[in-house]
Amino acid sequence: MNLQKLYSYARKGIDEYELIEEGDKIAVGISGGKDSLTLLYALSGLSRFYPKHFDLHAITVDLGQPGLDFGPIHKLCSDLGVPYTVVPTQIYEIIFEARREENPCSLCAKMRKGAFNEQAKALGCNKVAYAHHRDDLLETLLLSLIFEGRIHTFSPKTYWDRMGLTLIRPLLFIPEEEIVSFARKYELPVVKNPCPADGYTKRQYAKELLSSIAHDYPGTKERMLTAILNGDLHGWPERIINPRLNAKQKH
Repeated sequence: MNLQKLYSYARKGIDEYELIEEGDKIAVGISGGKDSLTLLYALSGLSRFYPKHFDLHAITVDLGQPGLDFGPIHKLCSDLGVPYTVVPTQIYEIIFEARREENPCSLCAKMRKGAFNEQAKALGCNKVAYAHHRDDLLETLLLSLIFEGRIHTFSPKTYWDRMGLTLIRPLLFIPEEEIVSFARKYELPVVKNPCPADGYTKRQYAKELLSSIAHDYPGTKERMLTAILNGDLHGWPERIINPRLNAKQKH
């Protein structure tokens, strides 16, 4: 995938669900993985020619794991002209050393989200951008169905009333394999996740299950995405799924 195709994918999601408005200041969550770095490329490029002006600020929540070097990400952000902030925390020490959590992912995500949102608000941002792609969307649907007993996945846009922030996901239409291709083509400075739980999660199980089904039945992912877009799925209200239809019904 080249830059032009990346911009096309991202703009489709942004335009379809009205994710960006004039004057937005968007905090981009940078974990150091291929997905978040691809999102950074997409939004920094679009900010130069998108008809609605918006500003970006990249933020990494440093969990405090030993051996992490965010220097290459600093350089990338500088090259792209995007301000970059690393938020130091003791999340790793609290979860894996002090509390010794057996199932750490939920608490870790909650603490990371809290630190990220607080920094975004401190910087004057009104929106935060996550790098969830098409496969994340489908995996979340499987997780919800298998482990929660409901048909649910996340929405392209969510407003957090308590924080006064709007979460947007501009990469929802991009298949993961396209992001892998982009990361290799542009040699993204990916920071490997040394988390002890990495690769041993329910999310990883859903990823492998989806991959197996798609291998046996080609086109599965495309059909699942179509089902989400066409269905009245919890988390995808009609005003989000089809804002144009909703607008027509008002007249």
